[in-house]
Amino acid sequence: MIPEIKNHKSIRKYKNMPVPESILNEILLAATRASNTGNMQTYSIIVSKDETKREQLWTAHFKQNMVLQAPVILTFCADINRFSAWCKLNNAVPAYNNFLWFYNASIDAVLASQNAAIQAQNADLGICYLGTTTYMADKIIDILELPVGVIPVTSIALGYPDENPHLTDRLPLDAIVHHESYREDSDESILAFFSEKEALPAMIKFVAENKKDNLAQVFTDVRYKMEDNLHFSQKFLDIIKKQGFL
Repeated sequence: MIPEIKNHKSIRKYKNMPVPESILNEILLAATRASNTGNMQTYSIIVSKDETKREQLWTAHFKQNMVLQAPVILTFCADINRFSAWCKLNNAVPAYNNFLWFYNASIDAVLASQNAAIQAQNADLGICYLGTTTYMADKIIDILELPVGVIPVTSIALGYPDENPHLTDRLPLDAIVHHESYREDSDESILAFFSEKEALPAMIKFVAENKKDNLAQVFTDVRYKMEDNLHFSQKFLDIIKKQGFL
C-alpha cells in the first residue's frame, strides 16, 4: 500500500542498512520525471554513498548526525553547465549565465527533489531535507567538485527509518490558501492561524528553554537571526556569482 503523502515525516535517525541499487535507481528516475523549465532539465543530482564523502558532507551540514547515519545523501544542483555545453557543441550561443536561469534551474532541482522524496516514501524509505545546503554551498561545491555553472540547491538524507516521529504541525489551510487574489489578513486572523502551533507542549517548552517571551521571538532572536540572515544571504550571492550565474 502506497503511503499517503499527507503522512510525510522528516526522518533524522536511520538504520544501518544500505538502499538497494534497484530502489535507488527508481527514486532517481522518478526525480527525472519532474516538471521542469522547457524540458531542459537544468539540474543535476549528486549521489553520495561513500563513507568518507558523507563524513565530509556531515561536516559541511553543521555535523547533523543523520548525514552520517543515512546510507545515501542526494544533493540537487542547479546546473546550466551541461545544457550550455550542448548548445556550444551545436553552434548555438547559450545565454543562461544569469539570475533568471539560476532561479529556473533551482526550481527544476527542487521539483526533482520532491519527486525523489515521494518515490522514496513509496518504497518505505525515510528522507530529510537538509536546509544547510545553501548555508554551506561553498563547502559542498568543494566536496562534490562542482564546476562553474553548477550550484547546490537542496539535499536529501535517504535511508530506512530508525524512528517513527509524530507528524509535525502545519498552519490551517485558510492561512495558506488565497482565492482569486491575495488576501491581507487581519491581526486577529494571523494570531489565530499561529495559535495552535504556539499552544503545542513542545513549542511551549521551546520558548522556555530559549528564555523568550513567545515563539515568534525564538525564530527572530535564536533560530534565524538578522545577522545570520544577512551574512548567509551575502555569502550565497557571492557563491552564485562565483559559479557563473551572475
